[in-house]
Amino acid sequence: MPDTIYPVDMAVAPIVTAFFDKATNTISYVVQDPASNACAVVDSVMDIDYAAGRITYDHADQMIAFIQENGLKLEWLIETHVHADHLSAAPYIQQKLGGKLGIGEKITVVQETFGKVFNEGTEFQRDGSQFDHLFKDADVYKVGSMTCFAMYTPGHTPACMVHVCGNAAFVGDTLFMPDGGSARADFPGGDAGTLYDSIQKVLTLPDEMRLFMCHDYGPNGRDIQWETTVGDEKTNNIHVGGGKTREEFVKFRTERDAQLDMPKLIIPSLQVNMRAGKLPPADDNGKTFLKVPVNGL
Repeated sequence: MPDTIYPVDMAVAPIVTAFFDKATNTISYVVQDPASNACAVVDSVMDIDYAAGRITYDHADQMIAFIQENGLKLEWLIETHVHADHLSAAPYIQQKLGGKLGIGEKITVVQETFGKVFNEGTEFQRDGSQFDHLFKDADVYKVGSMTCFAMYTPGHTPACMVHVCGNAAFVGDTLFMPDGGSARADFPGGDAGTLYDSIQKVLTLPDEMRLFMCHDYGPNGRDIQWETTVGDEKTNNIHVGGGKTREEFVKFRTERDAQLDMPKLIIPSLQVNMRAGKLPPADDNGKTFLKVPVNGL
């Protein structure tokens, strides 16, 4: 593992605190530099009662309270990708605590694709300018004194990235726990073969690297979990572990994805998350609306 490619110090063990959102089975994280009070937030959640059209911030407020109570300084708000199953609370947290909001540079591909789906018009910027920073593959950044880097891992979406900080990696939807396997690859811009390649890229990290999931669904009735290791995934992941081939994975993933329903919150999630967690602009009467593209997904 050449230092020029993976420039993290495995001796640095960030303090990772997880926040599980039961409504969307999402795990958000506060990631603290062990040598300072600096921290990052990864994949935050904004609450929505979709049937009532009501937005609230209980989950985000828990993270804010934790950061404030522990005297932490928020430096980064990281989105591993444009989520299709929950809404990001990053702008809300940023307004309260500061920090820079970052996502992978291929957000522009997602914005172009779904800007058309939702008929957003020319006023919707498709250049990623809603975010403070667009990460390129192998970009290095700091949380306090802790070195982190971004690893480009498309397949679930074209903008997915894994973020590695010290001996911890935040994998987004690139991987699930070993008994959960992998995420779907049938969204616009997704590709099962590309996802397999990205997973293999993640599995080149050291076996002892801690991996933190963005989602867990407790398969077979087990308790919710969100932390494993590269070594455990390589050996035990039911979709890619034990030497399963690319062809085997593509066949399984393609057949499985054809049976899956769309995520319940995909329509509001995409409209908000492609805007960096902001709601669509209000109309002339000051009211905000979300669109439902009929037969558009």
